[in-house]
Amino acid sequence: MQFIKDNLHNLCTNKTFVGIGSTRKVFRYKNYVIKQHLHPIGFKQSQNEYNIFTKLNTQGLTKYVADIVYVDEQISIQKYYSNLPLIEAQSYDLEISEDLRFTEELKSAIHLINKEYDGFDLKDSGNYGIDENGHFVLIDFGMTKMLYEKEWVPLAEDGILPQIYFEKCMNCGEEKELRIYGDTDLDRRCFACGKQ
Repeated sequence: MQFIKDNLHNLCTNKTFVGIGSTRKVFRYKNYVIKQHLHPIGFKQSQNEYNIFTKLNTQGLTKYVADIVYVDEQISIQKYYSNLPLIEAQSYDLEISEDLRFTEELKSAIHLINKEYDGFDLKDSGNYGIDENGHFVLIDFGMTKMLYEKEWVPLAEDGILPQIYFEKCMNCGEEKELRIYGDTDLDRRCFACGKQ
């Protein structure tokens, strides 16, 4: 992990870019992802993931939850899993009780996260990867309902944090997820076309 920490500038580039949310930007290095915190809420999410992973680990429920191996104020490092494919360029809700790619162990982990950590948005396909056997692995689980409602929503409503909208990019013309900063944000470019 020290190599990653010492070489962030060289490892977190357009070439290694994996994805971006409203509070964290994700890069891949070998079998790891580096989640770069774009906002203090991103750091809180990463801290939550570390604490949740530690608790799940004591109960033997981490086989289908991405290993959180390091967290500091700048970054979080976890094991890499392939993303689930988007449908029409956006994520979608998964049926946890019906989809056979959810193992019983993962369902137990999700139940514990919901019960003890106020889990949020755990049906969203964007929060899962897939392992070599085709099973779902939870990769993004640090947002809680309280963090979302008390901190994220007010900042998104004020245009400080971006909300994600599915619209046509004004530059490339493709319909995809756009990062929009409040009601007055008229820049409808996608991330690939330069909108951060």
